Amino acid sequence: MNRIAALAAALAFCAGAAHAAGGLDLRLDPAPIHRLDVESLQRGARNFVNYCLNCHGAKFMRYERLTDIGLTEQQIKDNLMFTSDKIGSTMTVAMRPADAKAWFGTPVPDLSVIARVRGVDWLYNYLLAFYRDDGTVTGWNNLVFPNVAMPHPLWELQGGSKLVTTEYDGHDKALAAAIAIKGLASVEPGTGNKWHVRTVAADGNAPGTMTQLEYRTFVADLVNFMAYVAEPNKGRRISIGIVVMMYFVVLFALVYALKRMYWKDVH
Repeated sequence: MNRIAALAAALAFCAGAAHAAGGLDLRLDPAPIHRLDVESLQRGARNFVNYCLNCHGAKFMRYERLTDIGLTEQQIKDNLMFTSDKIGSTMTVAMRPADAKAWFGTPVPDLSVIARVRGVDWLYNYLLAFYRDDGTVTGWNNLVFPNVAMPHPLWELQGGSKLVTTEYDGHDKALAAAIAIKGLASVEPGTGNKWHVRTVAADGNAPGTMTQLEYRTFVADLVNFMAYVAEPNKGRRISIGIVVMMYFVVLFALVYALKRMYWKDVH
């Protein structure tokens, strides 16, 4: 039995090493978001309603919860409620799953907990990673999610973008080049000992309505809001945690001073 277990472990190790050596290495740019940035959350709510809520819903989030990010009920009704007139309604859309499957080939996912499922770094890079691809039905592809069915929803803001591929001799050189980019990059095996580093670059012939910095800020605000939607109480827990830690710091100082007073005669 011990020999069989050892053989199984060795085979599993070899399989894992082969997969790591021959598989894709996707390096993500960390999402520059701050959960307690109320202004960013408010801008993200605006971005979500204007650009995402047309197709995607957030069926576990009610409009009235947006008061937690500093918005009044009147502001919510005037600026964010286009699919309902009740403040207690959930953020749903009129598109039926059957229509979405007919148009895009797959049902459109609900975005209520997408930030918890995918992670904020994945979402941030996904919205930066679209590029033109004439070989797809939509004319777009995505470096983070290859052959995604969704077209680029923010292309007018970002402008055109293209896939840039650079070839290197050996995995180590390709990985070093990807690390030096300090942003989104994919390291993929080529033929023989060749490796490819793929990135997405702006197409200067098709500029968007935003600069690249403005677009990244726009996406960061949107992802920040989706992180809030996935876990609305997290910001409150963070605030309470900060207060509790400050309490313990003050308590420690008082207890330490009391200890020095009790033991001053001993020392």
